[in-house]
Amino acid sequence: MPQIIGLTGGIASGKSTVANMFRDKNIPVVDADIVAREVVEIGTNTYKQLVETFGNEILNSDRSLNRPKLGSIIFQDEEKRKQLNNIMHPAIRSKMKEQTKQYIEKGHETVVMDIPLLFESKLTHLVDKIVLVFVNEKTQLKRLMNRNELSEKEAVDRISSQMPLKDKVALSHAIIDNNDTLSYTKQQLEEILQEWHIPN
Repeated sequence: MPQIIGLTGGIASGKSTVANMFRDKNIPVVDADIVAREVVEIGTNTYKQLVETFGNEILNSDRSLNRPKLGSIIFQDEEKRKQLNNIMHPAIRSKMKEQTKQYIEKGHETVVMDIPLLFESKLTHLVDKIVLVFVNEKTQLKRLMNRNELSEKEAVDRISSQMPLKDKVALSHAIIDNNDTLSYTKQQLEEILQEWHIPN
């Protein structure tokens, strides 16, 4: 029976690093962020719906989607943010399910769905088990400030727009503590795969 693992974390928790560790073990990863970009490529249904809803002002001169512009429109307006989510979420969900199915049809026993907002978007029903990449608040803040060159306030704002990592712990089947070295992170992943009888 194929197993679908949900991989989640918080902003700057190191989730992409763990996703790459899965890939290194030949376990395919369906990445919500990549899918979100694919579903809005020029000419897709989602792209057309976004232009109908928000107008041509959200496009660059080459007709591709201007993400910062769209972001600035929905950031200020709760109603518009809901409209955006109602267009984007079903499209992302359906494409992720389709890609997962393709991997299973190719004979993969385990597929990872990398979904940053797995709990916030109420998508836990898509997966069998959940792995949470965890860091403490201090580490998260420092990494985010360094990575995105943000002020402390900007970084705190972004972190607090998500469910706190500590609240996700109780909802997850396995936790990877990513406060330490990469080799320690890798060791924890290997122990989880062993415990879940997933060949690696």
